[in-house]
Amino acid sequence: MNDDLVVYERKRGWAALDLHGLWAYRELLYFLTWRDILVRYKQAVLGVAWAILQPLLTMIVFTVVFNMALGIKSPASDLPYAVFSFTGLLPWQFFAGALSRSGISLVGNASLLTKVYFPRLAVPVSILISNLITFLIQFVLFLAFVIYFLLSGTPIQLNWMWIALSPVLLLMMAGLGLGLGIIVSSLTTKYRDLRFLVQFGVQLLMYAIPVIYPVSSIPARFQWIILANPMTPIVEAFRYAFLGAGTVDLPNLAYSFGFMLVVVFIGTVIFNRVEATFMDTV
Repeated sequence: MNDDLVVYERKRGWAALDLHGLWAYRELLYFLTWRDILVRYKQAVLGVAWAILQPLLTMIVFTVVFNMALGIKSPASDLPYAVFSFTGLLPWQFFAGALSRSGISLVGNASLLTKVYFPRLAVPVSILISNLITFLIQFVLFLAFVIYFLLSGTPIQLNWMWIALSPVLLLMMAGLGLGLGIIVSSLTTKYRDLRFLVQFGVQLLMYAIPVIYPVSSIPARFQWIILANPMTPIVEAFRYAFLGAGTVDLPNLAYSFGFMLVVVFIGTVIFNRVEATFMDTV
């Protein structure tokens, strides 16, 4: 028998995710992440600057349309709507980008998947990491906005305890985006139309999260609908941490954390089952 021959057998259960193999292939993970960033901005004239311009322009549009035209206000009258909407837009774009882009990651990398072995989880994880890098770039811009308004005398209340806990909020957003992305990416290998439904659904989902409006502006009898979205408590806690304008409800955050764990679990189960056959359909 050839000593150089390596046989890869299908693993079952949680072992099918091959987290150890994912770490062993960390250089490939770095390459996939870097490639995703390069491809995303390769043909853009402004390049990576779009990572800053996109949320900035979106914030301006939100301010003009929803604040000036429709009269939606921030919960505090002396808090500028621009920074209020930006605080909700930042975590939302991270989650939405991770979900929508990882949801098509397997189909989009079909040519690579059919040629060489590597842990398949590396593909959606690389998408998540590239979105995390984009988030960090945008977060620097956000901090610049907060510092500017603080120096200008705007009564922004920084809650240092929740700022210190913001990595936990980031972990929850990442878990939700990755878990749902794994589910979608697994199903789109067979049902290609699902990606269009997800892209459309993600756009609509933003209006079910208090990105452009405060939860307090919703009638009390309908607030449970907004709070049922697991991203709502995360956005509110993020806003409370850096502006003091949101609300922190520990039971709701516990619900979001539990929802994230369930989504990741379901995603891994579906991924394990689909991975055995998706090479025939991808």
